[in-house]
Amino acid sequence: MVTAPSQRVNWPRSVRIIRTIHPPIDLFEDIADPADWEALASAEAKFNPRLRDSIGDLSKVPVARRVSGPGASWLMAPFVHCSPLRPGRFSDGSFGLYYAGDSTEVAIAETVHHHSRFMRATNEAPGWTAQFRELIGTVDADLDDVAGLGDLLHPEDYSASQRYGARRRAEGANGITWPSLRYAGGRCIAVFWPDVIPIPAQGAHFAYHWNGERVDFIKQIDTGAVMAVLPG
Repeated sequence: MVTAPSQRVNWPRSVRIIRTIHPPIDLFEDIADPADWEALASAEAKFNPRLRDSIGDLSKVPVARRVSGPGASWLMAPFVHCSPLRPGRFSDGSFGLYYAGDSTEVAIAETVHHHSRFMRATNEAPGWTAQFRELIGTVDADLDDVAGLGDLLHPEDYSASQRYGARRRAEGANGITWPSLRYAGGRCIAVFWPDVIPIPAQGAHFAYHWNGERVDFIKQIDTGAVMAVLPG
């Protein structure tokens, strides 16, 4: 399989949008040594059995690649809570990635696409659906630029891109960048390890409106502004 050329990606602003149902994980937020996380989680789980589920699978991230401190939950979460039930473009769900776009518009377009697929599959009734939060960070890393590998950018078939992602992660790559398929002119990244990028900060909060066929409106909760989503 061909390997894409490496590209230095230096964005002063990256945006990831996630569901707000995920609370911060205290273990990642405090000053404990990441090497001690398994022991601490095991001890605390004896008093709170549900704690292990909230922490996720720590074995997915080697000790040397873990991050901790205020806000670290937002960066660690996609790597320890991955699942084959939630595959993505560059992972079959057996390992996690941190997906983000180079603007809020790109991040919204990407999440609207995937949220719409979920809503159609579950036959949800129209209405304002779950709330989302914006995570704002930066990127300065060498990533595989797969813009020239068309088989990895199929709009719906992720089989080739998932194989590519698994191989490059095993080979030690930092991650992948590509042109957004959901927002013209935008760029996306998928980072393989949490230590590749800095810890992000929380930004705006949004709610998506589902009309029974697609997401047609987005509300920015902190300002009350409502934006129409054009059919894609």
